[in-house]
Amino acid sequence: MNVTAAVVESKGAPFTRRELPLGELRPNEVLVEVAASGICHTDLSCRNQLIPTPLPAVLGHEGAGVVARVGEAVTKVAPGDRVGMTFTACGDCPSCRRRMSAYCHQFFEHNFAGTRCADGSSVFGDVGGHFFGQSSFATHSVALERNVVKVPDAVPLEVAAPFGCGIQTGAGAVLRSFAAPAGSSLGVFGVGSVGLAAVLGGVIAGCDPIVAVDLVPERLELAHELGATHVVDARGADVVERVKEVTSCGVDFAIEATGSPEVLRECVDATAPCGVTGVIGAPAFGTEVALDVTTILTGGRVVRGVVEGDSVPDEFLPYLYSLYADGRFPVDRLMTFYEFDEIEQAACDAESGRVIKAVLRMRR
Repeated sequence: MNVTAAVVESKGAPFTRRELPLGELRPNEVLVEVAASGICHTDLSCRNQLIPTPLPAVLGHEGAGVVARVGEAVTKVAPGDRVGMTFTACGDCPSCRRRMSAYCHQFFEHNFAGTRCADGSSVFGDVGGHFFGQSSFATHSVALERNVVKVPDAVPLEVAAPFGCGIQTGAGAVLRSFAAPAGSSLGVFGVGSVGLAAVLGGVIAGCDPIVAVDLVPERLELAHELGATHVVDARGADVVERVKEVTSCGVDFAIEATGSPEVLRECVDATAPCGVTGVIGAPAFGTEVALDVTTILTGGRVVRGVVEGDSVPDEFLPYLYSLYADGRFPVDRLMTFYEFDEIEQAACDAESGRVIKAVLRMRR
């Protein structure tokens, strides 16, 4: 069969919709008719080759849709099931065996190589696919049984789509990576989609205070509406001093969600003794940061990377879906919807910060 996909031909090239032949399913694969896919900054970083990914390729890694067909070995889902798609992993390395698949020893090979790890093939032939085990910027996606999760009827697929990466990353940083206890203080530096999901995660965890930091007043206003107790406009402000004014000694937990080395330094300096900074923002490969060793050493502070919010998707995504269905996780307020043929406009709006989370609708 043929599918319509948005292809990036070369570094920085626009998304071009093309008809591509779809190869046969392997025994452990699932064909999903894509209903929607979020646009994540990782997609844009790969298009611009800040993160090296073989091109031409079909990107997209926040997809949701309906199962159309399954491989002969698949038992987890069946045709007709509503599913969200998320990252994939090898399933057998030391990290995966410890249920920490976000830190799979072969994470890049499985999510960024553009091919099946088993044999180097692509379901799209000469065009790279299998991006994060899905390549969801297409009318149909070939995922693995491992990286699909059923979506309850109460959650619209167009809302469920971004849960597979950005939403679970922000919320998971607070709820899983930090396991922030009620009453602990939280600072979120950068309130785009990941940061705002972290704010909502802080509300669910019972963090207090929750301090949101950004340069955009409208985003700070939304952060406050979603549960941030304090906001700091970083334009011209001494951010570290402002955060410490709220908390007296700094926050227990800080999230760096901008990808800026300077902001990462502010995060660390704004944490209390024994505080933890989670690094989520992803700058270009090779980016370095300068930190004051004494600040880390004498304060017992921790800096750690956070990938996918330490999610175990089969457990964490259903939990987030249930929170949304109960009205406690209103992430749809972050989303702006576009039709599939508007993908280039959606990407431009996401890259410029004009919208918080752009979501493509492949079908109504």
